[in-house]
Amino acid sequence: MLITLLALAVVLGVLIFVHEAGHFLAAKWAGIYVHRFSLGLGSPIRRLTFRRGETEYSVSWLPLGGYVKMASREEDATSALLEGGTAAPVPADRVFEAKPVWKRMIVIVAGVTMNLVFAWAVYTYVAARHGQSIDPTTTVGLVLSDSLTGPMAPLAKLKPGDRIVRVDGQIVSSWDDVVHHILSGQNNAGVTIDLADGRQVKLDLHPAAIEDRAHAVSAILPFRSAVVDLAVGGRPAAKAGIAPGDSIVAVNGQSVTQRYDVLAIMDTSPGKPVTMAVMRDGRRLDLSMKALAEQGIALDGKTRQVGRIGIRFRDPERTEPYTLFGAMRAGTEATLNSATFIVRTVQGLLTRRVSASNVGGPILIAQQAGEFARLGLDPFLEFMALISVNLAVLNLLPVPVLDGGQLVMLFAEAVIRRPVPVALRERLTMVGLVVVVLLMVLAFSNDIRRLLGG
Repeated sequence: MLITLLALAVVLGVLIFVHEAGHFLAAKWAGIYVHRFSLGLGSPIRRLTFRRGETEYSVSWLPLGGYVKMASREEDATSALLEGGTAAPVPADRVFEAKPVWKRMIVIVAGVTMNLVFAWAVYTYVAARHGQSIDPTTTVGLVLSDSLTGPMAPLAKLKPGDRIVRVDGQIVSSWDDVVHHILSGQNNAGVTIDLADGRQVKLDLHPAAIEDRAHAVSAILPFRSAVVDLAVGGRPAAKAGIAPGDSIVAVNGQSVTQRYDVLAIMDTSPGKPVTMAVMRDGRRLDLSMKALAEQGIALDGKTRQVGRIGIRFRDPERTEPYTLFGAMRAGTEATLNSATFIVRTVQGLLTRRVSASNVGGPILIAQQAGEFARLGLDPFLEFMALISVNLAVLNLLPVPVLDGGQLVMLFAEAVIRRPVPVALRERLTMVGLVVVVLLMVLAFSNDIRRLLGG
């Protein structure tokens, strides 16, 4: 629990600071008087507040955001509530409205820009640190056809051994390419999979149908050889004499060609005697053991009693280091992919292709932050990068209380060559506030339902 709360504090604290720092630095550059830079909403906490020059820096009571209070000719009720009241008057040429529209636009988009830059920097760092992981196979190993319904049903035409050569017309050289092109939804006509034997599989999936696309990806698994990488000491396989490098060719008299064949037999053998034929240095060895009965996840994804003997199979994945520019390019691609995924999610929610039950709030973020923090620094940083992109994209939605809504107002001002009437802006702001509150209610209710097992 403590790790979860600390992880949430780090995620929200850093990302809110990054976002508001963008607005703050741009406002200073534009010559706008900044009354307050605050982490949190509402009134400042007195002991966590100090002043440097004309600006007050503070931590405020409501930890659900932050703000940069710039000098303005107008002080509406909404901003007063969220930003802790009015501020002292300033010179007329230093208020927000006195600056050219293009400068005000830069100030508005600076927050989301900083969030995207932060995500890019994290993704670039992780890429440079770990290199590129490549799964070189494009051959299908298993199709979980029982889970394929509706527009995903054509995937059942794929068979073990089929080699995928193109997805949506793009040549694929790794399983990572296959997954990326199915998930990315770049083809509005759906997903087209070309096989080496000339056959073609077409899926009628909308680009925003991200749940169906994710389901499609999880239903086809790449070919995996049945070569042993590790036999755990003290477990049945090690006791029977199985060693790293052994290639399993038969189980209980049934020929096997890949690990899924082995797992399928083991799933039905909890606590039963098992015989395995392995190839070692060109010789065939027949070994006997008794599988342990354990609660585990079977090949079909269901949790039940399965047979386990304590082996780990060898994976074909390899890691290649990035050059500096390669890592920067990888960081750019990861940032764009994250943004595309979030945009498609929003599109799917609006078109009801994605269930509203998937919307999550601070509780879900806290749970996931804690889980990623336990995995290590780099996974946690990547989680922060994804949330940072999410914050950037959602802030660009054309809702008046968000940056995107403010940007729309400025575009309108540039077109009509005068500010949008105050009364209209106030009404739109209240509508936007209601929309945001309703989304927060939905997010919190979903979070609570998950906590209660719903």
